[in-house]
Amino acid sequence: MTVQTETAAGHAFATAAKSAAGYLDEAANSHGREKIRMVLDALARTNTDAPHLVEIGPGGGAALQHLTASLTRTADRPRTLDITLIEAPGVLSQALARAIDGYHAADLGTCTLTNGLAQDLAAILDHPVDIVAASALMHEVYSYGSGYRSIHAMMQTLPTVLKPGGHFAYRDVRTTDAATLHETATHTYTHRGWLQFIRMFTSPYLNNSRHPYHHCGDDPTVRQNSRIVALEDIDPRTSAVITAPIGLFREIQRHYITFRDHAWRSGALGFLPRLEGQLSADWIDAAAGHKRVHFTLTEAEWISPRQRALLKSVSEPYADHYAMDGDIFDECTDAAITELLTLAESGDERCAAVWREWIEREGHETYVYLTLNELLTEFAITSAQANTDTVMMPRTPRDVVTPERAYYTRYLQKRLPNPLADGKQLVLFTNIPAHDTQALTAGIETLRPLCSRAAMARLNCALTQMM
Repeated sequence: MTVQTETAAGHAFATAAKSAAGYLDEAANSHGREKIRMVLDALARTNTDAPHLVEIGPGGGAALQHLTASLTRTADRPRTLDITLIEAPGVLSQALARAIDGYHAADLGTCTLTNGLAQDLAAILDHPVDIVAASALMHEVYSYGSGYRSIHAMMQTLPTVLKPGGHFAYRDVRTTDAATLHETATHTYTHRGWLQFIRMFTSPYLNNSRHPYHHCGDDPTVRQNSRIVALEDIDPRTSAVITAPIGLFREIQRHYITFRDHAWRSGALGFLPRLEGQLSADWIDAAAGHKRVHFTLTEAEWISPRQRALLKSVSEPYADHYAMDGDIFDECTDAAITELLTLAESGDERCAAVWREWIEREGHETYVYLTLNELLTEFAITSAQANTDTVMMPRTPRDVVTPERAYYTRYLQKRLPNPLADGKQLVLFTNIPAHDTQALTAGIETLRPLCSRAAMARLNCALTQMM
């Protein structure tokens, strides 16, 4: 769900690129099985004969496609499942249209696509529903709405559109394990491509994006050769030691990964990996995150014949394309990204255009908006204050899952001396009625090991005022 907003510097940044059908049909149309994991759990706990599911921001329809396949394979399913998809105005996707057609063809229930904004959810839905599902909703509401105010408004709205006992299945980028995103950390960077990226990305992000790093101790300190240098003066050829909020390091790490993905999909690196489909999961050792990458060559003009020949020399032909060990492919990717960023910064328009497109689409987003501790307690406390006589909490320990992405973990461990854990966080919130003492107690016991004592004390105060 994206809108257009004003940056901290007062300049509007466009998000139309994220709404483009090509982006939704490819880059934003993956991980469908993971997206419906908590939805299936919610359906198993829903006793309604014809439950109503709402998905906010369906993108390219990956979740709907996998939900259709899952429900078709099992006999233990609702008699009918009516689905409402809410997408931002003007957002179109051919893949989503095909997923809707596939759902109707499976005769599982109705599926309706409605245009609207996430912050208008209460006005879009004319009656409470059984399940609401969303992926990466909160960080988009934060980046393209009114920051934390928009997040709290969303947290207050959700219990009003869910039935008592209903569920909110949420999936997002895994945050840090620190008590707060402002906790100071010191990280070392040695890879030239990462240093080049930090120099080009970090200052514009801090100056022009909506983010929480405005505390007096949040200003990064960069040291190279034992001297303090400005972010924009980092020498990519020299290791850097940076002290900054741990949340900012999370932003740098996640944004580098998204830029790498964007550069791949653009074809600007001279090769285009298979990022979806069966060939994208050609594992050598899945548990270790070691895979074989399948790719085709592209006609990037700035790639020299020597570089193209080198790429072929470390690959092997595979049908109509090439295959390469994933570790070697990562080396080739980072070398190409280093060259692309260097050329972009020096004025090469072809490479600069790739950088600008990514900045416009994703470079201003704040991915890490709350720690898991903050996410869980803020949902519980804010929902308790929504005057619905319900509280939104995970009821059991299995309602909070943080799956690791082994491939990215492997890559980050090879590039960074102290990488942050990479993965997703999935939470199944239940809209627990205040009078259901047993369910409330179970929810509190689920939160206890995941939340700080201070957070639990705040929750206790909110619940006491509610009773």
